[in-house]
Amino acid sequence: MHRDMIVRVTKYDRILRKLKSIGLERVFANNIGDAVGVTASVVRKDFSLLNIIGQKRGGYDINKLITSLDNILGKDGSQKAAIVGCGRIGGALLRYNGFESDGIKIVAGFDSNTRISENSDSPVPIHAIEKLEEVIEREQIKLAIIAVPDQTAPDIFTRLLNAGVRGFLNFTQAGLRAPKSFKDPGSKPGEHIVVHNVNIGLELEQIVYELNMADKQLL
Repeated sequence: MHRDMIVRVTKYDRILRKLKSIGLERVFANNIGDAVGVTASVVRKDFSLLNIIGQKRGGYDINKLITSLDNILGKDGSQKAAIVGCGRIGGALLRYNGFESDGIKIVAGFDSNTRISENSDSPVPIHAIEKLEEVIEREQIKLAIIAVPDQTAPDIFTRLLNAGVRGFLNFTQAGLRAPKSFKDPGSKPGEHIVVHNVNIGLELEQIVYELNMADKQLL
C-alpha cells in the first residue's frame, strides 16, 4: 500500500470502532467515506484492492471489517514501543492511554536525567539511558518515539538502530533518515527501516499560512 492509502485505511479502522461502540453492526461505503472525507467509490476501491468484499444491499459487517483491517495494519498483535526522552513531550506521551487501542503498547521510557528515571510516577518504567540497548533487546522492542534534545537525536537514532529498532517517530528537529546502507547481522531478509519526522513548528507554520490565505480570500 502507498502512504495515502495507509492513512485512509487507518482512518477507516478508527471510524469503524466508533460506529461499533454506538451499537452499529453493518455499515455502507458512503457512511465510511462521509466520515473520512472521501467518496464511496474510493472506499470501495480501497477495499477491493485489499480483497475485502461487501454486499451491495447489506453493506459491510463491522466486526469482520475491523478484523480484516487490523490484520492488514498489523494490529492483530500488540506492537511494543519505547519513548526515548521523557521530558514534556515524551512524558505526556507516556501518560497517553490511547495507544493500545491502535495496537501499540508503550513498555519502556528512557532518559538521561536520573531524577526523571528514579522519581517518576509514570505508568511505564523509565530507565536510565545507559540501559537502552539492554532493555530494547530484552523486551524485543521494534518501535521508538524520539523526543530528546536535537543535538543528541542522531546518536540515539544510531543506538536504537543497532539495538534492533526498525520503526521511528521523531519529534526532534534533527531530520533523521533511514540509512540506505545499514546492515545488521540480526536483521531479517527484506526488513525495512521506517522513519517519520514530526516537525511541530513546521506544521503550525502551515496552519498559520492557510489561515492567512483564507482571510485574504475573504477580503
